[in-house]
Amino acid sequence: MGTPKFSVVIPYKQRLDNIGLAFAALADQTLDRSDIEVVVGALEYAPEYTALCREYADRLRIVTVTADVPWNLSHARNLAVAQATGEVLVFLDADMMLPPGCLENLYTRHYAHRQNVCIAGGMIGYDDVAERDIDTVTALPYSHYRTILAQLEQTDVSGMDERWSPAYRSPIARFPWVYARGGFLALPAATLRRHGLHFDEGFDGWGPEDQEWGLRVAATGTPVLLPQDVYGVHLPHARDISANGVTAGVNNKYYLAKWPRLDLELALAFGWLEADRIYQEVERELAAAAGGEGRALGAVRGTVNGTDVLLLGVVTADGVPLPSPDLDALDDTRALPAVLPLAGFGLPHPDGSVEECRILPPVAALGARYRDAILREAERVARKVTAPAGAARG
Repeated sequence: MGTPKFSVVIPYKQRLDNIGLAFAALADQTLDRSDIEVVVGALEYAPEYTALCREYADRLRIVTVTADVPWNLSHARNLAVAQATGEVLVFLDADMMLPPGCLENLYTRHYAHRQNVCIAGGMIGYDDVAERDIDTVTALPYSHYRTILAQLEQTDVSGMDERWSPAYRSPIARFPWVYARGGFLALPAATLRRHGLHFDEGFDGWGPEDQEWGLRVAATGTPVLLPQDVYGVHLPHARDISANGVTAGVNNKYYLAKWPRLDLELALAFGWLEADRIYQEVERELAAAAGGEGRALGAVRGTVNGTDVLLLGVVTADGVPLPSPDLDALDDTRALPAVLPLAGFGLPHPDGSVEECRILPPVAALGARYRDAILREAERVARKVTAPAGAARG
């Protein structure tokens, strides 16, 4: 057998109805079946899943890597990637169905000439359910969805994914990786292996593992694109928004600890759309508060008379903290303290995990909205917050 054009990588556990529909749609692709392999990372030993694969043995090449371990989306994807042989990896969640011409179109328009691009496919129907609980779902036959998929290929789908709307043009231009949803992504296999772009298994539960992956992809110089000619249909499934929110909170802190960046801390405080709108204004205010070009505000954690203290608003130059009485007060001044390059809009610390947070005078120089956001975050992470006159929340 030759090298297939695509390895469709699917993470799986206890979604038999969903993955059965995903398989049916993949078996219906207009691309030659020899050009498609399906590689599933299944984190369970399930005879009913094996029986399902057997049903498609004459229509799909399905390779399954199984491990009886707790669910971790990144681990399931990475297991599958290790066995993938295709030119291009298509990351597809088990709750996604592709129209018949999708993979042929994806290859012809975006990979036929060995383009090094990451394609974030549209997810039609996802925005309708992403923010609400779903208790139960009635499984419908493939014939129901096959009609919908065929109709979509004859329909103007622009606007059916919120990321294609005008409101997202500016943030996508500034932060394209943010909009890489793991439900449907494509990347040349050689690019992934050259740069070690596996998914970070430190993310556990619902959260931004796909966004963080997209950030690393973009850092290699690989464009992250969101064309409107590549899309699938998102299938409904049980969803607990409260439970997702708990794991998202933990995962976002892990993300920020790994990549302490102004854009990410602003997004955690204000959301990505607003982070894009205010980004340049915040940069100007932070530079002015720090004392001009080349300087920034950072966060330093240490002890003062044995008390765990977090300092927000430490002025730095080239990442090095400038001398100040607040730094001199730290118990161990023999070495330069480690600085997180964060103003404090978002912090990677758990709730109430710091004994005391001291807000330094540069924070008071910020506008009320930004000063208040930093103070709110300080109050979240610290059991005691002290601030200079003029820095109290309005």
